[in-house]
Amino acid sequence: MPLVYGVFLLCTTRHRHQTDYNYNYNYNYNYNYNYNYNYNYNYNYNYNYNDFPMNIDAISHLQTQVLWASFAVSIAFGWVSQRSHFCTMGAFSDIVNMGDWTRMRMWALAVGVAILGFYGLAFFELINPSDSIHANGRVIWLSALVGGAMFGFGMVLASGCGSKTLLRIGAGSLKSLVVFVFMGLFAFMTLRGITAVARTYSVDLVNFQMDTALLPHWLASQLGAQANTVGLLSALVVGGGLVLWALKGEGFIRSGSLFGGLGVGACIVAIWWVSGHLGFVPEHPETLEATYLATNSASMESLTFTAPLAYVINWLIYFSDVSNVLSLGVVSVFGVVSGGAMYAWHSKTFRWDGFSSTQDTALHMAGGALMGVGGVTAMGCTIGQGLSGLSTLSLTSLFAVAGIACGALGGFKFQMWLLMRD
Repeated sequence: MPLVYGVFLLCTTRHRHQTDYNYNYNYNYNYNYNYNYNYNYNYNYNYNYNDFPMNIDAISHLQTQVLWASFAVSIAFGWVSQRSHFCTMGAFSDIVNMGDWTRMRMWALAVGVAILGFYGLAFFELINPSDSIHANGRVIWLSALVGGAMFGFGMVLASGCGSKTLLRIGAGSLKSLVVFVFMGLFAFMTLRGITAVARTYSVDLVNFQMDTALLPHWLASQLGAQANTVGLLSALVVGGGLVLWALKGEGFIRSGSLFGGLGVGACIVAIWWVSGHLGFVPEHPETLEATYLATNSASMESLTFTAPLAYVINWLIYFSDVSNVLSLGVVSVFGVVSGGAMYAWHSKTFRWDGFSSTQDTALHMAGGALMGVGGVTAMGCTIGQGLSGLSTLSLTSLFAVAGIACGALGGFKFQMWLLMRD
């Protein structure tokens, strides 16, 4: 009996350990997501494309803009100059021969406007005067004097300076075309040829060094003052003084010279802005250096008409050379001729003009040669140094203008001697 009970107990125990698992899971998830995001982003970025590196395509596009802008301003310069009879040699001639200061006052007005405009742009940080081609602290005063005198004498023989030569070409002067060729050829020789060697090893050796040739900036460095502030004050005194002196001339405003002085001065300022602001690239993608596009010097430039005549000849001769590209100087030459031609056709004053004698031919050829050599030696002409250079108040430009004035007076005396001899 105990044995039977033990077997029974063992069986019941086994059944007790058999478990029946019956799981019933009922999951009821109810998710309610309500996202309400209200983002208000207000970004106000004022980007100047010159603050960022530019690629080659952008550089090419900007250079094209600089060239077209320079061409347009040069057309305006040619039109205004032709309409107002703006001429530096003519201004000297009127004083010497007639005692008339009207055209000299027009020239002074143009210089005054250019000075005020240049240092006005600098004060508002639209250009950097220190990057101007006239700011070089190596003052080649003897080159400026001698070259200026050669240029002044030559422009009397050639019946006008470089800009007047271009205006007359536009009006149909074949004499001026010959002057252009001789002036451009001898300018090229003085830039890179035989007369360049003579210039480099003679008058260019006589110089003195300054921190900068720009007198307002030099004065600011001596006083420890802010350069742009001193520049603006200097412009108000010098430029403003020239403007007032010009306007005080009897009958000056009624003579139409007001238009010429204001227009020519404004064109000089406009080219400074085009070259120094529009054409400035802080980092060229090829050189990784700051540069000024479309200028032959890679510096900030304005109008001048001696070396650009050589550049035009070079551009025409090497036109098929892909490395031979247009520059501000080249398009300004074409622009002034175009502006002069437009006004000549508009006013019905266009006419063909040639030489009257062998002596007339020889004098114009000699005048062109002297202007080519002298203009490059002095680093500018009556426009390049007399307007663009003086607008910066450069000491070198003052020497050059003094030389041009002396040379012109000598040229008038020479012409008088020829007349008396004949």
